[in-house]
Amino acid sequence: MIVVVDASVAVKWFLHGNPDEQHTDLALRLLEQSVLGLLPMVQPTHFVAEVAAVLARLKPTEAQDDLFDLLDISFRTLSSPEAYSTALELAMRLDHHLFDTLYHAVALQTPGAVLVTADRRYYDKAQHLGQIAWLADFGSA
Repeated sequence: MIVVVDASVAVKWFLHGNPDEQHTDLALRLLEQSVLGLLPMVQPTHFVAEVAAVLARLKPTEAQDDLFDLLDISFRTLSSPEAYSTALELAMRLDHHLFDTLYHAVALQTPGAVLVTADRRYYDKAQHLGQIAWLADFGSA
């Protein structure tokens, strides 16, 4: 299996000490499995920028160090016309932000891939399309 993790999951890697943040242990386990090569990751090209933007807002004093840690994680990126076309179609059909649908489009365009998300709003809209998992369910599987 290949995973695509959206920013809602990746940010949890850097918030593991925050008692208000749920499922950070599951997000860290997923990261560990990826680093060990058990769950290769493929990401849309905006992944680092989106995670960095959230970290700058939530943890401004540590965001720079967190960014360098994020950049050390090995993952492949997918930037194809088909992925963008699929993301645009999903954004319009689901009435959802294109940056969020790009993660799902990458999963849909990558054989054997699944999007793992902690964004309940998107998950509820898109689960019927397949190749998407709720972090809490994915972590317990």
